[in-house]
Amino acid sequence: MVNPEPPTESNSNQRKIIMEKITVPSPTGCVARPRLRGILEKSLRSCTSTIISGRAGSGKTTLAVDFAEKSGRSVAWYKVDAPETKLEVFFEYLISSIYAQRPGFGSYSLCALLQEGTELQDISHLAELFVFELELLAEHPLLIVIEDLHLVCDAEWLVPFFRRLLPLLPADVHMLITSRTMPPAPLWRMRSKQTLSVIDEETLSFTRDEAVRLFDQYGLTREQASIALDHSRGRAAALSSLAATLYFAETELLSSERSSHPLRPCC
Repeated sequence: MVNPEPPTESNSNQRKIIMEKITVPSPTGCVARPRLRGILEKSLRSCTSTIISGRAGSGKTTLAVDFAEKSGRSVAWYKVDAPETKLEVFFEYLISSIYAQRPGFGSYSLCALLQEGTELQDISHLAELFVFELELLAEHPLLIVIEDLHLVCDAEWLVPFFRRLLPLLPADVHMLITSRTMPPAPLWRMRSKQTLSVIDEETLSFTRDEAVRLFDQYGLTREQASIALDHSRGRAAALSSLAATLYFAETELLSSERSSHPLRPCC
């Protein structure tokens, strides 16, 4: 029986892991979007992976956090930063995030391979070992979220790894990736093989009904929501900012009117 130790600085020469990068962000409390959640739930059933793609402010992370919270799965979250184009650094974080949900993950074979130094020709083998350890330590269904993958899309190992990994992911594991840019073409083409589902920026944009529900949370009108939707073109951050701005402006106006017309005693 395998009884691996956790990958630590003492046994794998790892850098110090920044825990915030492998911690699920707190929910934002934004308006629920059943339309997008339905797309994600369908992808969870029919594909091994999902990419949410859109520019900053399009609502990628908000959607991913909301879905992770309600997926009913254990969640391994990894927020990528630009310096992590180096394969060993990327995998230290990815393995650590999964290890937190499946103790022992990485210690059976992955960390040993990475310590030996992984060449480009070894990437397919790395992906296969990754899947092997996921299957070896299977317990509860797992959602792996990789946030901001666009920051390492220039890494030469990225396409070979994900092209081999995604079709092989076990049925109890789903990978959700957010990216500001379209993924490289070899990954994008996986949509036709029912391996990958894509939610693009156009799909992320608020519909008119969604904008109305958002503004209703602030006590604002349908007309205000429609005007704001046209100005923001449905981008989540801009629309939310307009709703908050209008709400505080109206609150301040109401407060000002009350202070300028104080109630007088009736007798």
